[in-house]
Amino acid sequence: MARIFITGSADGLGQMAAALLIRAKHRVVLHARHADRVREALAALPGAEGAACGDLSSLAEMHSVATQVNALGRFDAVIHNAGIGYRERQRIATADGLPHVFAVNTLAPYVLTALIEPPKRLVYVSSGMHRRGDATLSDLEWNMRPWKGAQAYADSKLHDVILAFAIARRWPKVLSNAVEPGWVPTKMGGPDAPGDRKAARAPRRNGKSVRSASETRRRGHTD
Repeated sequence: MARIFITGSADGLGQMAAALLIRAKHRVVLHARHADRVREALAALPGAEGAACGDLSSLAEMHSVATQVNALGRFDAVIHNAGIGYRERQRIATADGLPHVFAVNTLAPYVLTALIEPPKRLVYVSSGMHRRGDATLSDLEWNMRPWKGAQAYADSKLHDVILAFAIARRWPKVLSNAVEPGWVPTKMGGPDAPGDRKAARAPRRNGKSVRSASETRRRGHTD
């Protein structure tokens, strides 16, 4: 039985993953951005062990979430699921002056990875749109370019993949994964998404495993 922390697990894919893992008898700690959402998350998933609270668009609250998680003890896995979609029509600045999408999708997973005690496995939820991301890493804060929400999202999801592979190299004893969940009907994906959330199943011990960045690195592949 594993102990797992999932960011952004008050709804959508994070909530679904938490429900499946709880059903499989794992110990799951949820996360939501404010107290009301925490209460809603715990009410929806009464089998959860607890929840961390913090808005991942804020650097101070990223640190707070990491402190809360570390106070609960070490985890077997951390799933970095919290994310902002591609529909923001203008550059929305956070309290720290950063683009909202960049802060939540790119910076928060990095900061939490750096501050939370390393688990046995890290999972970064990316997107198929990472293939359209700008690999030059120039103008990360969108100060020079005209804002394009879809491109900002694609860039952030490429950053998650890059982070997964960087962690696999830096922490070889940690299995580091970047996963593409597909286009599914969530608040972010929208009602027209073709994926079927009802088809999701709890992880099976004898099922085919997802290849991790750590395993890929050891095999000499990067695709």
